[in-house]
Amino acid sequence: MKPCLSRAAFARALFVLIAATIALPALAARVAILSNKYAAETAANFNVNIPSHTFTGIDTSTSIPTLNSLTSAYDEILVFEDATYPNATPVGNVAAAFANTGRAVLLGAFYEQDRSDAPASVFPHGWGVLEQIDPNTSDGTGTPYALRTLNTATMVQHPLTAGLTSLTSAKFAGGNQAKPGTTVVAYWTQPNALGKPDPAIAYRVTGSACVIQIAIAPNYAVVGTFGTDFTGDFYRMWKNGFDYGAAKCIPALGLDPGGTPANVPTLSEWALLLTILLLGALAAGKLLMDKGFDRKRYARRSTPSLH
Repeated sequence: MKPCLSRAAFARALFVLIAATIALPALAARVAILSNKYAAETAANFNVNIPSHTFTGIDTSTSIPTLNSLTSAYDEILVFEDATYPNATPVGNVAAAFANTGRAVLLGAFYEQDRSDAPASVFPHGWGVLEQIDPNTSDGTGTPYALRTLNTATMVQHPLTAGLTSLTSAKFAGGNQAKPGTTVVAYWTQPNALGKPDPAIAYRVTGSACVIQIAIAPNYAVVGTFGTDFTGDFYRMWKNGFDYGAAKCIPALGLDPGGTPANVPTLSEWALLLTILLLGALAAGKLLMDKGFDRKRYARRSTPSLH
């Protein structure tokens, strides 16, 4: 009797399962954009230019979404502002609570202007608990309204820098200082107001919370003109941020330039399911092969001798 599962068929099944695991597509995230201005316009712009995710604008100038409303409908949130405003504090508190559920929070300019360490001249209100887990502080001045160009020589290989070759901002970028322990994967060429490197892309993992800060105005296309006010890989930079957030800030292929212990590579839910199926197929195939071999051996032993 032949084994119930041939070795060739078993090998083909393994190949299909492994290939499916490797070829899993990037997760499509539902992203809420929280801002006191241009939330809906920024969401509409990103929906057109970053179609791999879906974006919804939430105006926080007059009301604050609840944590439950955010966690029940969104996988990530982006927090930014255009002019400081009193609701920054409660927005920061709910954003921090959202991050602590294991969902990514992204920050864009002009977040740093409402940080509690921003200059008094811009009337900062502080972002509450979010300031305990965000990647950067203000450099004491905030967005300098001056040229910023991405220094590609400082970029480290990372999902947040994938595919980036250039980026220029005429005025709506920069003005930050990385906190100790923050992972910076790219800097601007121009220094910050302290004369130190100005982080362009940074992230910080605190327990289950991952906060990513991309130091350029996400609403640039709404208030400025591409090719004049900003050029280069603007949308790719933001897409990388949302992709990384959707992956729970787990570095691809174990790559982690920051050496953060929390960033031990893990499997996505689909990859885990396929791995379980793969292990089950291995066990079942081995069992079937063993049974087939045992039947053949038993048949040989039980055949009467002709001598």
